[in-house]
Amino acid sequence: MDAVKKSVTVLLTFTMAAFCTACTSKTNPPASGTAAQNEREDYYIFDLNEGITRTAVAYTNRYGITLSGDLYTARDLDTSQSYPALVIGPPYGGVKEQAPGVYANELAGRGFVVLAFDPSFNGESGGEPRHVSSPDIFTEDFSAGVDFLGTLPYVNREKIGAVGICGSGGFALSAAQTDTRIKAVATASLVDISSAGAGLDTASWSAMADSYSQQRWADVDSGVPQYIPTFPEETADSIPVGMEGMDAEFYSFYGLKRGHHPRARANFTTTSSGAFMNYQLLNHVDMISPRPVLLIAGEKAMTRPLSEAVFEAAGNAKEFYVVPDANHVDLYDDTSKIPFDKLEEFFKENI
Repeated sequence: MDAVKKSVTVLLTFTMAAFCTACTSKTNPPASGTAAQNEREDYYIFDLNEGITRTAVAYTNRYGITLSGDLYTARDLDTSQSYPALVIGPPYGGVKEQAPGVYANELAGRGFVVLAFDPSFNGESGGEPRHVSSPDIFTEDFSAGVDFLGTLPYVNREKIGAVGICGSGGFALSAAQTDTRIKAVATASLVDISSAGAGLDTASWSAMADSYSQQRWADVDSGVPQYIPTFPEETADSIPVGMEGMDAEFYSFYGLKRGHHPRARANFTTTSSGAFMNYQLLNHVDMISPRPVLLIAGEKAMTRPLSEAVFEAAGNAKEFYVVPDANHVDLYDDTSKIPFDKLEEFFKENI
């Protein structure tokens, strides 16, 4: 177990560093949710399947933040009937027009009512300042999605599940620890953002805490928060020369036409790190059982040990599924590799 924790800490630190090194030096805050809505563009990284309807929706979480979502349903949905539903969150820093929409687009055609959403402070959702990152609020956003789905007369409140992709996997599992309305949870390319803090030694913790504290003073003095550098605003033609490993992998999605979106640039406030040092998302992941958990990871994903560690800590109702020849970001958008048959089977059996 100690060896697994060590590999997880190294991998998570490397993974999060990739978001910074695969970017430009721009540190301006992104546009607010309201401004983004006023300038809304139909910019999706996939084509809507025939027979699927996508509807823009808005609702609030328990903090009063207005969340922006896309509701996916079969075009011939009989609203006099009752259906199972899923709420799907994006990779850390991603938006609903990317991976969540890819999943929702397919799963809506398999009998589910599906909500893909932008987390608080991100994308078209509200919350100021922009791109604050909060483990508590991002966890709440999943429960708020359940709230919204439960208001729809054609959704069965007893048959709601959650899907978390990359960083949202940790938030989905965290929500399910206490929100028993979530009957089953699946994650893809899971990254528990909070687990890096759990593996820090005293010296490393002290150094990070001091850096965080000094940045708080800098933000107070300047009147605006500092932002971690972001991916380019425009689509790049190729991966920068010399970029390798996870840096290149993330850039291959976020920086290139494949997955680029102007609102998905991962430039969280620098001081967001403090909350993730203090707040461990998955301290009670074993308590989700007997509700089932499905952890999906790519065979070639450098982040696979992160899913393996959570699988080890989870309760008895769990399953680990490895996708052959897939890396981390393949499970964002590669419909030939995302195991939709497995997801359909898992949720139809368990919610």
